[in-house]
Amino acid sequence: MSKKATTKRARVKQRRLSPDDRRQEFVAKATEFFSEEGFGGGTRALARRLGVTQPLLYRYFPSKDDLIKEVYRTVYLEPLGDGWEKLLSDRTRPIRERLKEFYAAYTSVIFSRTWLRIYFYSGLKGLELNRSYVGIVRDKILSRIIRECRHEAGLSTQSKPSAAEIEMAWVFHSGIFYYGVRKFIYESPVLESKEQMIGDAVDAFLAGFAHVFGQTEDVRRPPVKALV
Repeated sequence: MSKKATTKRARVKQRRLSPDDRRQEFVAKATEFFSEEGFGGGTRALARRLGVTQPLLYRYFPSKDDLIKEVYRTVYLEPLGDGWEKLLSDRTRPIRERLKEFYAAYTSVIFSRTWLRIYFYSGLKGLELNRSYVGIVRDKILSRIIRECRHEAGLSTQSKPSAAEIEMAWVFHSGIFYYGVRKFIYESPVLESKEQMIGDAVDAFLAGFAHVFGQTEDVRRPPVKALV
């Protein structure tokens, strides 16, 4: 079959897609495109990748920013559903089990070359979507984890997490995140068992949180010597 005939057949197939299916296809291909080219990649090149005209692409997404926002919503926001918050909040189960199950599910979403590359590209470009995602992780995931750790330690869960608690949670979360970076971005050797890595990280975090925040302030901090 000639190249011209193949192109014509592909266009016929595209015309048969429903508007919703075509939109989803555009978003999926745009996700791959931006993960390879960064957000500097133009819509003209993306349209060529899709095998459609640039005006057709603009019928679905009036601007490049609209397309980027839809990629962000699909790749980053949709997976952060209520199910994960409910899992973390289920106090009928030990906190260790909840954290292990949560991070197994969370990493199954973010541990891919495409997800991680888009995340870093957006951060380097200073896009709002990256800062927004960091805020969501802090408010919906890390703050919830701190609340559950406080409950486990018999501490008050009413006040907002302190800066020190948030920082410790970030260190824990980022350690798991960086496992994926080393594996999928740097292609460096990592512990073969992701399950073991998560279990070890959870154990270290829970022990550290209990040691640092599960005691009174007077016990945790050495006395300040008076100046003579």
